[in-house]
Amino acid sequence: MKVALIGCGSIGKVIARHVTEKRIKAELECVYDIDTKKALEFAKKFHTEYKEFDEILKQDIDLVLEAASQQAVRTLIPKALKAKKNVMIMSTGALVDEHLLKEIRELAEKNNLKVYLPSGAIAGLDGIKSAGSEVERVTIKTTKSPESLEGAPFFEKHHVNLHEIKKPTMIYEGPAEEAVRLFPSNVNVAASLSLAGIGPKRTKVQIIADPDIKCNIHEIIAEGKFGVLRLRAENVPSPDNPKTSYLAALSAVATLRKITEPIQVGT
Repeated sequence: MKVALIGCGSIGKVIARHVTEKRIKAELECVYDIDTKKALEFAKKFHTEYKEFDEILKQDIDLVLEAASQQAVRTLIPKALKAKKNVMIMSTGALVDEHLLKEIRELAEKNNLKVYLPSGAIAGLDGIKSAGSEVERVTIKTTKSPESLEGAPFFEKHHVNLHEIKKPTMIYEGPAEEAVRLFPSNVNVAASLSLAGIGPKRTKVQIIADPDIKCNIHEIIAEGKFGVLRLRAENVPSPDNPKTSYLAALSAVATLRKITEPIQVGT
C-alpha cells in the first residue's frame, strides 16, 4: 500500500517510523506539510519525498493520511476523494460539521472509496458501535495538564489564567459539536466518539485542567438499553506535543495494519 502523509508533526513521525522500519505493509511515498521547511527535513529523515499536495494527487497513491489539523481536513480531504484516493483522517473534530461530513461521505460513495477514522487516544468505540441505537447517553471527561490546553480558541473569549490553576479545575462542559471547535488540538476523540455513537450534539464533553497529572486521561460513560459501558484511558503524552496522546499516533498505525492484514479483529 502506497501512502501519502499530510502533516509532519508528532503523529506523522510515529507513523513514518513504523512504516520505514517495516512494521506495516506499506510504503511512505511522499509527504506534505504547510510548513515546507519542516516537510523537507521530515522527508530527508524518513527517506521519502516532499511534494506539493496537488502533485500528490497525480501520483499512484492508495491512501492519503491526514495527520495535520482540522483545517487540513476541510481543505484537502475533499480534493483527495475527488482525485479518487482513499483517505485516513486523524483530525476527526472537523467532521462535526454536518455539511463537510455529508460531502466526504457522498464523495467516498460516488468514487467507491474508503474513509478511515482511527480510534485515537480512547478505547471502547467497538462497544459503542455494537450497541448502536441502544445508546442513550454518552459523556467523555478529558483531563490534561494546563499547559497542554494553551492556545485553544476557547481562551479568546474566556479569560482563564492556566498558570494559576493549582488543583483539578473544570474548564469546559458542553456538547462535542462545540468542544472540538473550541479545543481543536485536544479533543478530536470527542468527535470520533460522537460519530461512533449518538452524534456530536448529544455527546457531552467535560474538560479538566489538572496541574499534577503526568498523563492525558479520557473517561467515557455510555448508557442505554444495552447496559453501561465505563472506560478510562491514561495516556502518555506524545514526546513532541503534549496536546496529543502517544496512543493517538499508535491508533493510526494500528488502522494501517488492519487495512493491510487479511484477518480483521474487533467490531
